[in-house]
Amino acid sequence: MSIQRVQIKGFRSLKDVTWTPGKLNVLIGPNASGKSNLLRALELLQQAAKSEALRESVIRQGGMAPLLWDGRAPAIEWKVDSSVLADESTSYAFGYELSLSRVGASAFPLFVIDREALIEPSTGGMTRMLLKRDSHGGSAWDDTSGRLLPFPLETMPEDETLLSQIDPRKILAHLWRSRLGLWPIYHDLQVHQAAACRQAAVMRYEKRLDANGDNLVPVLHTLYSEDSEFEKSVDQAMRAAFSDQFEKLLFTPAADGRIQLRVRWKHLEVAQSAANLSDGTLRFLMLLAILANPSPGELIAIDEPETGLHPGMFPIIAEFAAAASEKATVILTTHSPQFLDAFPEHAVPTTTVAQWIDGETQLSVLDGDELRRWLKSYSLGSLFRSGELEGLA
Repeated sequence: MSIQRVQIKGFRSLKDVTWTPGKLNVLIGPNASGKSNLLRALELLQQAAKSEALRESVIRQGGMAPLLWDGRAPAIEWKVDSSVLADESTSYAFGYELSLSRVGASAFPLFVIDREALIEPSTGGMTRMLLKRDSHGGSAWDDTSGRLLPFPLETMPEDETLLSQIDPRKILAHLWRSRLGLWPIYHDLQVHQAAACRQAAVMRYEKRLDANGDNLVPVLHTLYSEDSEFEKSVDQAMRAAFSDQFEKLLFTPAADGRIQLRVRWKHLEVAQSAANLSDGTLRFLMLLAILANPSPGELIAIDEPETGLHPGMFPIIAEFAAAASEKATVILTTHSPQFLDAFPEHAVPTTTVAQWIDGETQLSVLDGDELRRWLKSYSLGSLFRSGELEGLA
């Protein structure tokens, strides 16, 4: 999936923003400017692809009131234009719209879906409606009959999307839903001493890291064991970060069908278990599991990937992010000038400045030609430190 344009209204500080990302993106801006809110808005949209997940996500975040701009926006709205690669030679363009309106403060449900649409634009300005929902009911495109079939209003949950309820045999709508549902968005990777990633894990086949990183052990075990290129990439990255002290990752049996992640260091007789690894080492392994993944998904978003890492690791992560952007749209937020400087010259990211102005977030994608002129004399990090990047916005 490639996102050409996303518009978000009414979500937290995002009163009304439209963003046109590139393949590799960094979002910069001061604290409370709204960078993380953009990622959280994309995460909430992702939940719309899953049955009951959207409602549960709103509940976890305290209901609709804290999610609405200034507590008074009437609804949260998304419009996304994207293209999806169905196979090596076939791609489809999709436009998806969704609007969640709040209801009374003590009412159930917490919100109602008052508008939803999935369209497939085609050449010549014509479009095909794949899903449609409003206050009168809904309909979905039938791939067999070639027409829209109605969904009576009384059969549709008020707080679940028609997208999440669609029959998988509705091939085009299901293609969009499956891609949207696989957006990995990472806000808070858990590496504290009681974190699940430090414990022995049930041995199972998993290839994608959860949003909090809890399944790091089975994901690394799956990918490191079955994909030689992933194994090679991780080993090279670990040696680049820790010199020749690193030998390899080990996955040793534990009780009841569980496995334990361990790191073999050259000058230690006993391999070090995940329970005793530093926070930074575990976060580094998590970022490798995300960015070196041979099947990363169509969108990867990571909030402040530099957190807890030694600056010497920044160029490694930047290189992997650039490589991942060849397969997926990569979005990174950062406060670190050093991390901005870590990107190689051949992979200067699309840079977006977030600013909080008059109570709302404004996003500005820096002009490519103007930015390239500045980069002939200065690095991204030095421009960030000087405040010139905000001046270019």
